[in-house]
Amino acid sequence: MKWRSVMFSLVGVLVLAAYTLPAHAIGAGTVAPEIGLKDLSGRGVSIASLKGKVVLVDFWASWCAPCREELPVLESLYKKYRARGFEIVGVNLDNSTDNVQRFLSATRLSFRVVHDRGRTVADRYAPAKMPSSFLIDHKGVIRHVHAGFRAADRGTLEQQISALLSAR
Repeated sequence: MKWRSVMFSLVGVLVLAAYTLPAHAIGAGTVAPEIGLKDLSGRGVSIASLKGKVVLVDFWASWCAPCREELPVLESLYKKYRARGFEIVGVNLDNSTDNVQRFLSATRLSFRVVHDRGRTVADRYAPAKMPSSFLIDHKGVIRHVHAGFRAADRGTLEQQISALLSAR
């Protein structure tokens, strides 16, 4: 009887995992999922409207220490490369819009930020950790995925952005 109970528990865990994990991994070579939210200025943000540009979709939250370290680096890269067709969409995962606004009043970002309170965009991209970013080429295909952030990642990220911009 105990064996049967263990088997039912194991099957239950496997079924639950199958329904809560993404159906497929989002990675290099995958067409970028849609964003479909309005930015904090009220303008719609869609992957389709960004085709022809190199885009970094970055998942972050105000409570995430590595995110707070990464965002000024992304702002710097955005300012350096935006004239060449580089865009960043910051996807914030905070529960409260007030937290997002408070954070952004102290940390000025010139790239677009959407608040994914319902986690619809996060569910599509399935970021592995915070922060996670997806570098998308001009055709809308994910070319590089970055999970987490360390200061040493800046050089790699900048090389990848530059190479994709040159390949257009």
